[in-house]
Amino acid sequence: MNLRIMLYLAIFIGLTIRSQAQYAFNIEVSGKGPALLLIPGYSCSGEVWKETVATLNNQYECHVLTLAGYAGQPAIDTPVLKTVKGDIIRYVKDKKLTKPVLVGHSLGAFMSIWVASEAPELFGKLVCVDGVPFISALGRPQITVDSVKNNPAFNPELVIRNFMNLPDKGFIDQTAMAMRWQVADTARARQIAIWQYKSDRKTLATTLLEMSTTDLRAALKQIPQPVLVMGSIYQTKEQSERWLKLQYEQTPDLEIKVADSKHFIMYDQPNWFITELTAFLNK
Repeated sequence: MNLRIMLYLAIFIGLTIRSQAQYAFNIEVSGKGPALLLIPGYSCSGEVWKETVATLNNQYECHVLTLAGYAGQPAIDTPVLKTVKGDIIRYVKDKKLTKPVLVGHSLGAFMSIWVASEAPELFGKLVCVDGVPFISALGRPQITVDSVKNNPAFNPELVIRNFMNLPDKGFIDQTAMAMRWQVADTARARQIAIWQYKSDRKTLATTLLEMSTTDLRAALKQIPQPVLVMGSIYQTKEQSERWLKLQYEQTPDLEIKVADSKHFIMYDQPNWFITELTAFLNK
């Protein structure tokens, strides 16, 4: 092959790879209307929003993320979540989206709070689905970032090593069994386990550490737009409401709803979930 043609091909392939890896997440867009950014939770694919998107994309333009290193997406260098935060802000600016609504589940809710508090002028409403601004203090308000970092169980080298040493054999079966605490349906539990199996092990470790040692409770004051928090049952409905109110007490415009559900509310209570979501979006 001609040397010049080979050089052109190399440049073209390089540009294509860089274009695909422009952001620290994969993104799929469907529908027409006001923009929604849908961010999945820990280790999950954006497919977790499949039914939600099928309901909403006749009225909204749905931008569905899958974060780097999760569910088979290429991993990036740490800090992963901090990089994702910056890239979500950059994505909204690049695409000239007008006040997109942030819909995040679990870690995705945490990310929604982070980006909205840093760039409140860019975003519209927030929907936080069973996620909080400081997971380590859920039910334990005395916990601080320093106390978490000083806990030997959160030693980064130890956590990363433990995740890297997880055996492949039995991973999906054991994770699916554990996921039954978070979702009622066995098929859903297995799908979540498969996404986690396909995730980069180091990313699983470092993003868990990053979220556990980042306290966004005070940052909620920077979010003027309405925030809907959908919670699941922690012991009792009343207990869930108390814990969520403590986590979100610095939010200027807050609404809390608690579903009779495990962690994956969009799976366990789909009708309740979509009814509350669309009512909030239509306000």
